[in-house]
Amino acid sequence: MDDDLEERVRAEARKHALYNALKHGSDPDVGAIMGPLMGENPDFRPHGDAIPGVVAPVVGEVSGMDTEERRERLAELDPELVEELDAEDEEDDQVLPDLPNADEYDEIRMRLAPNPNGPWHLGSARMPAVIGTYKDMYDGWMLCRFDDTDPETKRPDLDAYDEILDAIGYLGFEPDEVLKASDRVETYYDHARDLIEKGGAYTCSCPAEHFRGLKADGEPCDHRDKDVETVHEEFEAMVDGEYSDGEMVLRVKTDIHHKNPALRDFVAFRMVDTPHPREEAEDYRAWPMLDFQSGIDDHLTGVTHIIRGIDLQDSAKRQRFVYDYFGWEYPEVVHWGHVQIDAYDVPMSTSTIKAKVDSGELTGWDDPRAPTLASVKRRGIRGEAIVDAMVELGVSTSNVDLAMSSIYANNRDLIDDDTDRRFLVRDPSGSAVDDGARLPAAAPASLSLGEDVPDVGHPPLHPNHEDRGDRDVPASESVLLEADDVPADGERVWLKGLGCLRRDGDELDWVGTDISLVREENVPVVHWVGAGDDEHVRVRMRTMDGDVVGYAEPGYADYDADDLVQFERVGFARFDSESDDELLAFYAHP
Repeated sequence: MDDDLEERVRAEARKHALYNALKHGSDPDVGAIMGPLMGENPDFRPHGDAIPGVVAPVVGEVSGMDTEERRERLAELDPELVEELDAEDEEDDQVLPDLPNADEYDEIRMRLAPNPNGPWHLGSARMPAVIGTYKDMYDGWMLCRFDDTDPETKRPDLDAYDEILDAIGYLGFEPDEVLKASDRVETYYDHARDLIEKGGAYTCSCPAEHFRGLKADGEPCDHRDKDVETVHEEFEAMVDGEYSDGEMVLRVKTDIHHKNPALRDFVAFRMVDTPHPREEAEDYRAWPMLDFQSGIDDHLTGVTHIIRGIDLQDSAKRQRFVYDYFGWEYPEVVHWGHVQIDAYDVPMSTSTIKAKVDSGELTGWDDPRAPTLASVKRRGIRGEAIVDAMVELGVSTSNVDLAMSSIYANNRDLIDDDTDRRFLVRDPSGSAVDDGARLPAAAPASLSLGEDVPDVGHPPLHPNHEDRGDRDVPASESVLLEADDVPADGERVWLKGLGCLRRDGDELDWVGTDISLVREENVPVVHWVGAGDDEHVRVRMRTMDGDVVGYAEPGYADYDADDLVQFERVGFARFDSESDDELLAFYAHP
């Protein structure tokens, strides 16, 4: 990297570091600014290995400034970024548009309709996030109805019912009522009988392929004009389980010449030989299709507004035929596009994730590599951070992309002020991460301490809250530094909470505690731990890229499961558990 490019990197890093520090009210972090820095400056990317070394001293420089100084400096470098920060503070809290015709209803009633064929992936969070937010906006009512009437293709997972309810609670919402469609089969039978009586349905034993051809040509099958009595008899035979899978269906009579073939005489009930996994429903063999079951339930539970994917537009149109037969008014419908989330190699597919868990490729649904709510929860990401990011996407019919960095930024805002700081010196020689992970270049270096160096450092528990006090980081004879932080012979380094030292061979000699060395002479500020066995604890940190091992200051062992810390210059992590030889943490984000 030539001098001109290095100076450009330094200048851009300074702006990003100042903006990051002001936005989050905390010291900046190299990892947190590398993404936007490289994204806005593609010509930096070929030098990706060298850039963190240029950025780190700049971050240290900004860490030594107070808020007023940071703001003044950013205003000098880029006034528009200061205006952007101010504008964010003034944004209107309401991101979602008003629901259609909301003022025409005494109460807004909405529903979540999950299929409990497995725990929720991240994309599943959009529905409760938006509907729950609408419920709060309108002081409305929210139902969680498990659409579990497919015992075969999307076979329910008995554990998923409670797991999904837990996920809704994790996101910060609570349904006003919970129903299982498989408990309501008799209700669907009764409405099918009424529909038959109205001449709106008929039993059909056409082979599926044969009927598909007729439907495509807009031609009725021979069963369409059966008399009502025969249809009743054959439907009761379906209910009694006298047919096998594929032998008989009940169809809703629509318009056989409709311009959309998908709406022509669609199936309302079919036979399923596979018993339902729930004991209460295992004897049923005639099961309603989702469009019929969901349509009936939406009316009976008084749902006023439905939010569903743009790919389900035909569902609304099919259900309207049933509503017309019964003389019901169809709810308001909002359609939205799909959401895609970056940062994961595993697709957001329940069946795919389940297969990888079953095969052992993933350790479980809460594996950091899994794009699931269980995973991000275990990493220490709050449900509110996900809700805010999902709500910010709105309800556009266009497909939308959600960057995990948005969730991370939201979570950082939520946890930063309450989260203690700690040191973690990472050891790549014992880590199991992909090449793309930003780790030190080599194993930590152990450097002896000169005679005058204090044997305990006192960095603050939180840089913005002096009242919370300091922590004790011992180092009686030597310290461990990440390889990338070791100064060249004769150069100085500032050990956070300890002071400035100068390298002399394998020793660090005392310089002093004059902070102007950092502010005016750009002495790099780094984290560290004592090298003695009783001066650090071994930590295994589980990340999306694999496990990272390292050595944390001994005070980290005093935390409990679910406690969050920020490993300075590394990122936020959730304390998970303790074993005989190491502590387990889950990495959240920079």
